[in-house]
Amino acid sequence: MKIEFAPLSLPLQRRLQTASVVQWVFSFLGLAQCCVALFIGLLFTRFWLLSALYAAWWLTDREAPSRGGRRSQLLRNSIVWRYMRDYFPVTLVKTAELDPRQNYLMGFHPHGVLAVGAFLNFCTEASGFSTLFPGITPHLMMLSLWFRIPFLRDYLMAGGLVSSNKESASHVLQRPGGGNLLTIIVGGAQEALDARPGSYTLLLKNRKGFVRVAIEHGTPLVPTFSFGENDLFEQVSNPKGSWLRRLQHRLQQVMGVSLPLFHARGIFQYSFGLVPYRRPIYTVVGKPIPVQKKYKPSEEEVDRVHQKYLEELCKLFEEHKAKYNVPEDSHLEFI
Repeated sequence: MKIEFAPLSLPLQRRLQTASVVQWVFSFLGLAQCCVALFIGLLFTRFWLLSALYAAWWLTDREAPSRGGRRSQLLRNSIVWRYMRDYFPVTLVKTAELDPRQNYLMGFHPHGVLAVGAFLNFCTEASGFSTLFPGITPHLMMLSLWFRIPFLRDYLMAGGLVSSNKESASHVLQRPGGGNLLTIIVGGAQEALDARPGSYTLLLKNRKGFVRVAIEHGTPLVPTFSFGENDLFEQVSNPKGSWLRRLQHRLQQVMGVSLPLFHARGIFQYSFGLVPYRRPIYTVVGKPIPVQKKYKPSEEEVDRVHQKYLEELCKLFEEHKAKYNVPEDSHLEFI
């Protein structure tokens, strides 16, 4: 006998969606500290052996984030991510096929404050990545700093995150047989400082390292733009040259991460808080750009492919902006 469950009521669904987003935002902000505290705290209890054994294993496993990570389909398919997807909601839009016999390097834009679109689309199956792109395994690069934190590193790798360095990129892009997609949020943490509603400023003009890596491996480049990514949070005014912007840049140089002062709505009220607004995100995956392999490309060759990438990204933006309520007079600005 088949058992059927009654669908959840709309109010309950919305509460679960909000709860999933709240846990993700606050885990993003505080999980690192909790993991460090747990690791150190266990050393001063009768369970100290757990931390000691983990430390020994961590030492032998320290290269894993640069060797493709260690994903968990159980985590990637968790129902929590589907509730989080429906909160905004988040939609992954396919415009071209990706050949599973090839490896690809994807440039993701913009970073936004917390890179919600990149996480949900490429670190979970909430938006149906494997259905849209069968035979393709996604990887998302993240600052190496986060993989030095006990327990957190395992959680990150379970979602398909890998260390953000050249060795890690080469490991994924050199895998025989193809079927791997390496996603780089090109603007990085610094671009998050310009993430605010209505902003289409991308830190991309002089960022060419990802292009050089693509040429060295002969890997097609896939431009991707996430409409709505910058609309999830407001940010305290920090124009270039202001004391706040100088302080943020200085902290980024010291710590490796930027600290945008963002705010949006609360859990039980809508005027102020750290919970993102319920605004849709449409992550549009563009057509792959063929790249000819060359071990040591010249600056001119890198510039030529980089310019082609900028043109294709602009074309992708202009072709789709009207569908996603972007004003006609809005265009991408590269800095």
